Amino acid sequence: MSQNPTRRKQFAHHALATLSALAITTTVSGVGHREYTVDSIDSEFWREVFGVAVTASSPKRIGEGQVGMNLRYELTSEDPSVPSSVVVKMASPDPTSRATGIGLRNYEREVKFYNEVASSLDVRKPRCYFADWNEADGDIAIVLEDMSPSEQGDQIRGCNVEEARLAVIELSRLHGPRWNDETLFEIDWMQRRDAEDGARLHGLYSLFKPGFLALYTDAIVNETGQAGLDFVNQLENLIPAYVAAKDEPFTVTHGDYRLDNLLFATTPNGVPCSVVDWQTPGHGNGIGDLAYFIGAGLLPPDRRTHEWELVDLYIAGIESYGHAVDHDWVKAHYRREAISGLIMAVIASQIVGRTDRGDKMFEVMATRHILQGIENGALALL
Repeated sequence: MSQNPTRRKQFAHHALATLSALAITTTVSGVGHREYTVDSIDSEFWREVFGVAVTASSPKRIGEGQVGMNLRYELTSEDPSVPSSVVVKMASPDPTSRATGIGLRNYEREVKFYNEVASSLDVRKPRCYFADWNEADGDIAIVLEDMSPSEQGDQIRGCNVEEARLAVIELSRLHGPRWNDETLFEIDWMQRRDAEDGARLHGLYSLFKPGFLALYTDAIVNETGQAGLDFVNQLENLIPAYVAAKDEPFTVTHGDYRLDNLLFATTPNGVPCSVVDWQTPGHGNGIGDLAYFIGAGLLPPDRRTHEWELVDLYIAGIESYGHAVDHDWVKAHYRREAISGLIMAVIASQIVGRTDRGDKMFEVMATRHILQGIENGALALL
């Protein structure tokens, strides 16, 4: 990385994480080997998680997760420390999505994020009461704070500028505490770029681009013109250069920082913005998260008007942790990372179970990021 930021806060954050009073402890039997299905989330499970008798309602599925399944349970107990409701995250019941979650280590990484990293970060996220992953079959159970009343962001509808500001502030609270923290290299399960990534990503893009274009060519041409379709094709052979230009990893990244993974308050006393779905945590270039969110979260007219204001807001958030940030460096990487969402749309649209909403979501992701990439001259930077 071209800047040399100070680190006066990050090691304190790391030490506090080790001693955190919120560290997860559990008496659940068979951790690491337990089968987790909806039927197995029973009264004995709740007793083991909370240490007291708990009565739970039937689960209600919430959200539109592509890889995971979220269930809300209403809880009652004589112990006032037991929350009135929680959300339990489990592996997807869809075989294709489940296989993707296992193969890409999404389930493993989310459990390990909550157990090992979450408490060292300031970003607002659900409190985790319990998290376990069965390595043999991929089952997971993550018991999380219920963030209601809140509203999940809508990737298709997009967000307003005030919601975008809240999301960018939280992103700086994710990246800032461990910015340039070299101890992140010790966490071997985090996604991290290696020497083969450029060729690997190029191969995946080339493999899935025909199927992607079979679904979305008409929408791309309608929304972005022939220039947009040319952009999709020209990007293919530039992917190795895109990966190489990322520079060295320097902070904790979310990897899928978009509206569907954000919750916004619906009451004055609610949490303004919280971040969920930590299935792709990485150690990398955090500017990718920023460009990915802005490019797909805002409708193109709002993005064009507020893009650089939001980038400056992010930089100010990082600087509040005592880091010296090269503004030009951030903005150059932002322009280049404008293509990251298109790459995600091309590949992800072909490896998860298809739904009508999922198809539309990938369509708007692709077209908005194509425009973001064209208007920021992303390919010329590779």
